[in-house]
Amino acid sequence: MSPVLIACVAYAAAMTLANLSVATFGPWITPINAFVLIGLDLALRDWLHVRLKALQMGGLIAATGLLTYALNPAAGMIAIASAVAFTGAAVVDWSVFAKLRGSWLFRANGSNVAGAAVDSLLFPTIAFGALMPHIVLAQFAAKVAGGAVWAYAIKRVSHAPA
Repeated sequence: MSPVLIACVAYAAAMTLANLSVATFGPWITPINAFVLIGLDLALRDWLHVRLKALQMGGLIAATGLLTYALNPAAGMIAIASAVAFTGAAVVDWSVFAKLRGSWLFRANGSNVAGAAVDSLLFPTIAFGALMPHIVLAQFAAKVAGGAVWAYAIKRVSHAPA
């Protein structure tokens, strides 16, 4: 199996698991998901950014949202919120990653901050129908930290360009 295919499967699995766990456990699980699963998605998105076309990445995001809904239709609003937040975060992440100069790790972490901000604001607000500043801030901090840990791990494992 190619590394890109493995990364796409891991991306989809992490996003789907994050959505289903939020649908099951509610907002309190989101900071944990943010560090472990969304941090992984942010870092994988940057790794895939240099390997996939924008349309392919958009298709992957949309397919994962549909997969979440298919596995648990009760998670409908979670899947919708996730698709909107991930798409918005992906666009911002892509824009920042493309404009930043320097090493892949610097660009990944810089774009993860921007993507995490968008995702952290949109997801809980849409999913739960209210702005919850404590959840937004906890998610943001966890996503930035998790994204940094995962970006470093992905760089080490994949030997991504410096």
